[in-house]
Amino acid sequence: MRQITRLLLPLLAGSLLWAARDLEIHFIDVEGGQATLIKTPAGESLLVDAGWPGFDGRDAKRIAETARQAGLRQIDYMLNTHYHLDHVGGIPPLTEHIPIVTFVDHGPNTEQGKNAEALSAAYEKVLAKGKHLVVKPGDRIPLKGVEVIVITARGERIARPLKGAGAANPHCEGVPPKAEDKTENGRSVGFLLTYGKFRFLNLADLTWNNELALMCPANPIGTVDVYLINHHGMNISNAPPLVYGVRPRVAVLLNGAKKGGAPDTYQWIRKSPGLEDIWQLHFSLAAGAEGNAPEQFIANPEAQCQGRPLKLVAASGGSFTVTNARNNLTKSYSARR
Repeated sequence: MRQITRLLLPLLAGSLLWAARDLEIHFIDVEGGQATLIKTPAGESLLVDAGWPGFDGRDAKRIAETARQAGLRQIDYMLNTHYHLDHVGGIPPLTEHIPIVTFVDHGPNTEQGKNAEALSAAYEKVLAKGKHLVVKPGDRIPLKGVEVIVITARGERIARPLKGAGAANPHCEGVPPKAEDKTENGRSVGFLLTYGKFRFLNLADLTWNNELALMCPANPIGTVDVYLINHHGMNISNAPPLVYGVRPRVAVLLNGAKKGGAPDTYQWIRKSPGLEDIWQLHFSLAAGAEGNAPEQFIANPEAQCQGRPLKLVAASGGSFTVTNARNNLTKSYSARR
């Protein structure tokens, strides 16, 4: 019995240590693409996209430095949400800065043409450096201490509502579809991350009609605490049935000074029931002073910026904080009742 107890104590201590740690989400500025680095309470990592190639390795360096500051020596799971330059383009140069264990995607590129083929070839070349996991809606990315369930992938969506969801969505009525999107945006791998009572929704660049198909007539997701504003805040995404249906308390915008942040998108987001704040990586020139979030919630108010990030830290009880690296402003949000 004493021998068994001695063997169990380290395991119990490790479990308690994980429970005591918080979830970290780092929103890295890649000038209008996406690079969201997640560190789980167990110390594992998920990087969602890697920004652009080129620019003297700017995005790869920013990601690697953020990982270093987070105490990470490798990326356990590298999620390629879709095959566009501002998302998958930065993955090959990133492999020169930090090891990647497992690459995750929806399968081959669905777009054709010279540029698409070059992008696919560069990505496929680095797949040989690690493991490869192809996901579909309903799959889980096997991170310890959190649940990451795939909501959308390759133009498909989850077949059944998540636990506690599935109610009729009252925000669907009267919302018309838009022009059909045949690009990789609509094929984005999107997921819901749950850590205890905290919920974070990231659907990458999912577009309007796919959002309507996901959320109407019933809401299969339920509510979330934090919503990553789709498609950098463009108005061909972020349909009201999605935004109003998931009722985020906080919305985070990964935009560039001249990319995303459409004025009408801000209007839709602000009308979401229960929304408290919008945090954004850049001041949107298109939205102007009245459209943007308050200055203290913007990491990079100037167009020629220093690439400052935003950081979210969440506890399993549902409370979380968001910090702006530019001014060290930290705002706390209590657990949702």
